[in-house]
Amino acid sequence: MSSRERRLSSDHLKTRKWLLLAFCLLLCSRPLRADNQIIVRTTLGLPFLQQVCVFENCSVTQSLGDPLHQLFLLRTPTDPTGLVTVLRILPGIIDAEVDQLISLVGEPNLVPTPLPSGLMSNRNLVGSCGSAVAVWDSYANQPAASIVRVQEAQTQFCGTGIVADIDTGVDPDHPALAGVLLPGYDFTRNQQGASELNDLNPADFPTYPPPQCSSSTCPSPAVVNQSSAAILDQSSAAILDQDPQYAAFGHGTMVMGVIHLVAPNAGLLPLKAFHSDGTGNLSDILRAIYYAVQNGANVINMSFDFTEDSRELRSALKYANQSSVIAVASAGNDGKMETVYPASLQTLVMGVASTNDLDMRSSFSNFGDATVWVAAPGEAIVTTYPFGTYDAGWGTSFSAPFVSGTASLLLNKQAETNEAQASGAVAHAVPIGPNMGNGRLDIVQALQALSPP
Repeated sequence: MSSRERRLSSDHLKTRKWLLLAFCLLLCSRPLRADNQIIVRTTLGLPFLQQVCVFENCSVTQSLGDPLHQLFLLRTPTDPTGLVTVLRILPGIIDAEVDQLISLVGEPNLVPTPLPSGLMSNRNLVGSCGSAVAVWDSYANQPAASIVRVQEAQTQFCGTGIVADIDTGVDPDHPALAGVLLPGYDFTRNQQGASELNDLNPADFPTYPPPQCSSSTCPSPAVVNQSSAAILDQSSAAILDQDPQYAAFGHGTMVMGVIHLVAPNAGLLPLKAFHSDGTGNLSDILRAIYYAVQNGANVINMSFDFTEDSRELRSALKYANQSSVIAVASAGNDGKMETVYPASLQTLVMGVASTNDLDMRSSFSNFGDATVWVAAPGEAIVTTYPFGTYDAGWGTSFSAPFVSGTASLLLNKQAETNEAQASGAVAHAVPIGPNMGNGRLDIVQALQALSPP
């Protein structure tokens, strides 16, 4: 036997030894009834993981799309924490972590009663930035837009590039988004397109699609989505509010509407990683980040948060950062000073808290300079809603897209703007007190502060 053959034989025996050891360790773990998912990074490729799974009672579900082709999703009926421990001791495994189940639906952000006056009074159709698409006046010229100086900024810049939103999807036929909405991708179904209408069961509605109604037939808005949103002119609210499977329905369309309000000429890339009940897997978020970068996104909006750190989330966002993609995330709605992700990854992401129209922190908004880079209005934000209508929303979910839209305007001024330059520009904000980062967003100041690279 040659020296090369002996070396290969020795390597093969070592691999088998590690696999047998791992299998013995796994026998000590307690099996669970449901399938569990694990995110694994390996330098040895798919065949190696498939061989591991022969011994470890798991299966390789899919690649997660990283550019090095090292990241995979495993599924197992056994205890995922035990299997993670086993995987981490194997040669060639760089990292392993349990796939987190994340929810958009947190503590309810109560809609005030009665709603602010004038919220639905002006339905006249207007345009902005020379667009032929008309939108509600109460959307285009709402108080929040004036506070962050949207109209002043749009005298020079109307947005450019592509802004991706990782969310519940979008109403692909909303008239306000016509001409700028891209098809996107649905990671919950592994298919092209990102319509959140696919999550609806038409049998749940007396008529489908739900009929719109005028101010005379719908005299007062109806509350939906965990008491954090009010539909302004259509009659599906009662059904959507009563059924938990629709707890976050409309969230993606609402967030897209705020981005479009600030940057009406930006392309919008919907990436559906969450279901209508608000739940989504970290693995799908990772896939969405890699997809966004590899499909030309310049900005990624992430209107969600969770409390457990993830090494692979950091890796995905570093990849975005190195590709000059600007990332923005909401700071969360627990009303606490707490560390949440992705917002707390401040060298990679701008975390956004919520303020009211008086530049005070919203009672529901998280705070703390370790999480908050900047604040933006997040109460009674009039925005787009499925079935071609509008609603008003409360939450840091609707503060973050003000910053994402601002990033598109910054790209309008300087095409090569990266995360560091954008966050530096946005930091030129209006001071509003401690624990709120650099202050409340001022788009004009941010644009003026942007310097050439």
